[in-house]
Amino acid sequence: MATGQEDWMNRKWRPAMGWTYMVICILDFAVFPIGWSVLQAMAEGTVTSQWDPLTLKGAGLFHMAMGAILGIAAWTRGQEKIAEVTKPTPLPPSPPTLIDPPTRITRND
Repeated sequence: MATGQEDWMNRKWRPAMGWTYMVICILDFAVFPIGWSVLQAMAEGTVTSQWDPLTLKGAGLFHMAMGAILGIAAWTRGQEKIAEVTKPTPLPPSPPTLIDPPTRITRND
């Protein structure tokens, strides 16, 4: 790899973690409860038990851990962006100074 290029996984892990967490929450709090209720209604004709979210088992440790990971990742990315903005930019090389050759003063009177 050339200098200054990162592997795609190093660049994209933060958004991937966010998307993964969002998909898990949508499934556990919307899709699975609806599916569970529909499945019970189709099988027995009534909904007898409520969906128990899997990610809330263990006192919701999963959500606390994901919150910590995503929060720290967002903070470190912010620090990286601040460092990029405040990094001094190198000045372009100045053009070489041309020294005028000594001029000869000649008088033709």
